[in-house]
Amino acid sequence: MHPAGLFITFEGIDGAGKSTHIAALAEAFRDAGRHLTLTREPGGTPLAEKLRELVLNDAMDPLCEALLMFAARRDHLQQVIEPALARGDVVLCDRFTDATFAYQGGGRGFDLTVLRQLEQWVQALPDAAGLRQPDLTVWFDLPPEVAAQRLAGARVPDRFEAQPAAFFERVAAGYAQRFGEAPARFVRVPSNQSKEAVWQAVRTAFEQRGWLRAAETRA
Repeated sequence: MHPAGLFITFEGIDGAGKSTHIAALAEAFRDAGRHLTLTREPGGTPLAEKLRELVLNDAMDPLCEALLMFAARRDHLQQVIEPALARGDVVLCDRFTDATFAYQGGGRGFDLTVLRQLEQWVQALPDAAGLRQPDLTVWFDLPPEVAAQRLAGARVPDRFEAQPAAFFERVAAGYAQRFGEAPARFVRVPSNQSKEAVWQAVRTAFEQRGWLRAAETRA
């Protein structure tokens, strides 16, 4: 018998520190003997990675952007996420639908009603069993101005990273709205602190849920 699969997503604006702590959490679950699937959005499949390149680099209107995001997500769910959960894997995914509501909904100002309809279509489980949502979403909450300082000069910005500060303020508000709509699904981690303190907050959240034991975690 496989242990139950876990679907864990990581959210936050660029520069919030997601990548560092995804790697640390993956190591903790491996130490606990769990099989892992590490993936990202947009992306995670050959088709979704092609769509990612379009979304990050090609000019398009917000509706086209949202449709491509959910098209990539549908393929990702069918080809990677659902099979991994059926195997009993722990799926660690760098961004999921909350990012679409934050970036396209909050940042771009796109119609949230349309996004919710796309969410219903794309994430519907078989037999009308509801929607595929993460078991837990770790939201690395960082002030946009701090994120901008961290990213300054780090790399050539993509179409999102090149947006002005006001865009990221709207993105942060979009994340806050999603958190407010489903607080039980989220762990909010204030990320304007040391890497060690952020990791401790992440680790504690998983220990409290019984998904990791303290002896099985290390930074």
